Amino acid sequence: MDILWQYQFRIILLGDSTVGKSSLLKRFTDGIYSDVADPTVGVDFYARSLDIEPGVKIKLQLWDTAGQERFRSITTSYYRNSVGGLLVFDLTNRKTFDHVREWHKEVSEHILPHHMVYILIGHKSDLNKDRKVSRDEAEQLAAEMGIRYVETSAKCNSNVDRAFELLTRDIYELMKMGEIVTRDGWDGVKSGLTAKVLYPSEDEEELATATAEKGCHC
Repeated sequence: MDILWQYQFRIILLGDSTVGKSSLLKRFTDGIYSDVADPTVGVDFYARSLDIEPGVKIKLQLWDTAGQERFRSITTSYYRNSVGGLLVFDLTNRKTFDHVREWHKEVSEHILPHHMVYILIGHKSDLNKDRKVSRDEAEQLAAEMGIRYVETSAKCNSNVDRAFELLTRDIYELMKMGEIVTRDGWDGVKSGLTAKVLYPSEDEEELATATAEKGCHC
C-alpha cells in the first residue's frame, strides 16, 4: 500500500547521453551505484517520497530521458507534464556543459506559456583530476539562468539527495506563493487525498474581500 502523500511532483532529468542521469536516479531511489550502466532507451521511470516539512510528504515521479538525438521525439512529449527539471552535465566532458543552454532552451520553448523549475547539476565530482569545467563558470551559467547549481557524485553518494531535495523545496515554496498550481490535464503537480491548503481558494478570497469592504460598525 502506498504511503499517503500530500502532493506529487513530476520531475524530468535532462542532458546528454553518458552524463550519469540514470546513475543519479538509481542512487537517489534505490541507494545503489554501478560502474556499468546501459544507455536509456526512450524514457525510464523512478519514484521516491520526501518529507518536506512536518505533515507534508511529496511523492516524486522521476523521469530519466535518453540523451541521444534519435530519441528526442519521444522525450519531448514528457516536457509539458513536468514541473521540475534537473539539467545534468558531466564535469569531465566539456561538450555536455556547452549543450546545457540548448537543453534549457528546447524544454522552455516546448512548455510555453508555462514554466519549469530547474536546477543545474555538475555530475561526477569524484573525478576532480579530470575536471574540464570549473565551479566558477558553472555557477555563472546557473546565475545567468536564474537557477541553483550543485555538484554531485552518484559513485561517492555526494550531494545526490541534496540536489533532489533543493529542487523539491523550490517547487513547494512556489506552490505556497501561488506561482505553481494544479491544472486540469496537467500531470506536473497532483494533489493527494490529504492535500494541505497552501493558498486561499477563490471563494475564501472573495469572502475576505467582502468582509473588509463591509467593515465594522460597532
